[in-house]
Amino acid sequence: MPRRLLGVAVALVLAVPLSACGSGGSSSDDALEIWIRQVPNSPSHKTAQKFVAAFEKATGVKTKLVALFDDFETKLQQQAAAKDLPDIVINDTARLGNMEHQGWLREIDKAKLKGADQLSEIAWKAAQAGDGKYYGAPFSAQSFALIIRKDWREKVGLQPPQTWDDLAKLAKAFTDKDPDGNGANDTAGFVAPAGTKRGYASWYASSLIFANGGDFLKATSPGHFAPAVNDPKTVEAVKWLQDQFCTAKTVNPGAVSNDTTVTHTVFEKGQGGIYLVGPYVLARFVKSIGTDKIEVVPVPKGPSGGPGTLGEGENVYEMAGSKHEAEQQKFAEYAISAEGQKVGMNGDNEGPIVRLPVNKTVDLSAERQDPRWKVFQDSYQYAVYAPPVPDWTPFRQKSADAINAAWADCSTDVKASMDTLANTFTQELTTQKAS
Repeated sequence: MPRRLLGVAVALVLAVPLSACGSGGSSSDDALEIWIRQVPNSPSHKTAQKFVAAFEKATGVKTKLVALFDDFETKLQQQAAAKDLPDIVINDTARLGNMEHQGWLREIDKAKLKGADQLSEIAWKAAQAGDGKYYGAPFSAQSFALIIRKDWREKVGLQPPQTWDDLAKLAKAFTDKDPDGNGANDTAGFVAPAGTKRGYASWYASSLIFANGGDFLKATSPGHFAPAVNDPKTVEAVKWLQDQFCTAKTVNPGAVSNDTTVTHTVFEKGQGGIYLVGPYVLARFVKSIGTDKIEVVPVPKGPSGGPGTLGEGENVYEMAGSKHEAEQQKFAEYAISAEGQKVGMNGDNEGPIVRLPVNKTVDLSAERQDPRWKVFQDSYQYAVYAPPVPDWTPFRQKSADAINAAWADCSTDVKASMDTLANTFTQELTTQKAS
């Protein structure tokens, strides 16, 4: 959607009066208000509408769905300042610490949540704060893997990558050997959302850092952490990626300024052939590129550790102060149920709001016929979530700034840069009383 039209769409959504909000909001229909971080009128928003309609049918609870994408967190802050929070927020697992720290969330009692025992323990970890308590109900999960142009790989005569050396060789072949056969030097190995907006450079690097046994922070005791970003395994991963940008030159031009929205299009246009990304774009690429032209491969184990991949997803957050606590509970229970999970998965179609099911009773292969989803599901057992610091956002942003600088300026000494970042992390941990 063009930026101008997207802005109009968001403005129209925001123009609708808010109802049933957490801290005393009033409404003529007194519906349960649900916010979800999705682009209005996108396939994911449409799936969310189907999900909410199914919840209403199953429970009789009246709802109001608000889809927002740009400035989602800013709008929540504004609602909190006005003491008018929505009743339910479906948002990233990495936002838990920040929202809990501000007192926005109700604690979840697993013993009283119907179906809680059916959920994956890995997913529950992403709903747990540093104090050991749970402040969200797991809803959706995802790991990361490599979506590769299979037709290009076969043309250059290489096998699916099993090591980082294999991956580097494949990227170099995609860059130098005209895999699309158009006679022009216009392809790259990797496409990467390596900009700093919303911390994307750090987000992109995470899976390779975890695949090499590295990390950003390490727990020293419950709720307390120390920097790990200058650990040799972390430095090695960032340096390996710097070599792809600067020495091998296998990354698409402009990557250091791009976010995922741009990078999706770059991949679809055939400007690069390897995309380290989550499963939410698989159906889109099957449709836009062709199912026979793409394959999904696990992130190879690094030379010094692994296996590992970034773990992400969304939780259902019951917002504090709501007049509808019983309805909040019903929504959380429906969201984690097998029925709710299946509706949110949306089969093999575009726009799933449940990427990998967190309910262990749901058979992924029965809901989705595309076997490539299983690569993501198998990788999830090695998933690493953001640590439960009070606010992960500054850590992701500061690491994105440092990592992006190492890729944009090839003279950057990665070890020295990561040492400096570790000092910055120490200061941030002290500020958040998590040191």
